[in-house]
Amino acid sequence: MQRTDELVARALAAVAASKALRERHDQQRREIYTRIELASLRTPNVPKGIQLPLNLSGPRRLNS
Repeated sequence: MQRTDELVARALAAVAASKALRERHDQQRREIYTRIELASLRTPNVPKGIQLPLNLSGPRRLNS
């Protein structure tokens, strides 16, 4: 009977570990998709008719 109890305890521990791993994965996936959804909702507002500067040499320093 002792061996059966140990076997059941190990099986329950394996199921609990699997469930915890699955829940952690689901939480990470929810966080990632929430960030992707938020990023796709925010579209940059670029007014028409205004030319934006294209600075290819890097940021300029004012006090140099």
